[in-house]
Amino acid sequence: MRQFLFLFVLLFIPILVFPTSVAAQAWTFIKEKDGIKIYTRKEPGKSLKAFKGVADIHAPVEKVYNLIGNVKNTQWWDKNVKEIKVLYYEKEVRSQYYVVYDAPWPVTDRDLCVEALITTDPVTRIRTINAKPISGMVPERPDLIRIKDYWQSWYLEPEGNDLVHVVLQGYVDPGGSVPDWIYNMVITETPIKVIRGVKQRLEKH
Repeated sequence: MRQFLFLFVLLFIPILVFPTSVAAQAWTFIKEKDGIKIYTRKEPGKSLKAFKGVADIHAPVEKVYNLIGNVKNTQWWDKNVKEIKVLYYEKEVRSQYYVVYDAPWPVTDRDLCVEALITTDPVTRIRTINAKPISGMVPERPDLIRIKDYWQSWYLEPEGNDLVHVVLQGYVDPGGSVPDWIYNMVITETPIKVIRGVKQRLEKH
């Protein structure tokens, strides 16, 4: 179970990565839970799958923007993230940061360096947050496994009357000896937990 929670943490971070190859397969609908629709797809040349969660959040768009994509707003991140270091931050434009994940024994702890880019359409106010791993910022450590194959993205579309349409997509290869079948099972729950956490935090008032 703790390995499941660890994989959830890896997939949880509210950052986004650049779009994947156009050769990627179409998304396959898996299930709907708590108003969140879940999809997965096979990534080209990889044994692991990517996930997508789609939902509507009933909250002012600025509150959604401020919670998702603001690297200084980390109080809702999972407790298994044991270290966060902001390397660069430009509000609503770009951020770079370093994260260390506390993995359950005997799994080796992971670390990740990320750059997240934020764009907002001046007309539609649609915001996208795209993130990817970056190298050369923090030296790799022998006691950690560096995550290098990762992407995640948020698409936030205001629909008026304090309603925001949200799409979360992601993929991560945690490296090391984590069985593919565990990963592929966990990803169907990951977007539900992440989006539900956002909804509960923003819709509680």
